[in-house]
Amino acid sequence: MVYDWYQIVHPVKNFGENQTCELDHLVPLSLGGADTLDNIWPQCGPVGVSAENLYFRKKDRVEYYLGWMVREGKMSLADAQSGIAKDWTQYLAAAAELCSSRKCDSSGQ
Repeated sequence: MVYDWYQIVHPVKNFGENQTCELDHLVPLSLGGADTLDNIWPQCGPVGVSAENLYFRKKDRVEYYLGWMVREGKMSLADAQSGIAKDWTQYLAAAAELCSSRKCDSSGQ
């Protein structure tokens, strides 16, 4: 349904080592994002990179980083929600720095 809404062909065998896309929340649920169609999109690519460097994996680290910042009182929830919705890539360097010293995925939260 989401792929159709965005007029994107659903990737074949999109799991495990072959996964190239993930249905992702723009504002993640962990930061109060809605579980609605207007907050979910197929996040794909880029083509030809390792699984670790797919966009949705990088955004997962940003989500962890922002959740940590909010929990630590270093950023307001509203600023985290607004920032990730406007341009989640602005946090890539900070997320990479934080994640170099801790496990930054959903199991590490």
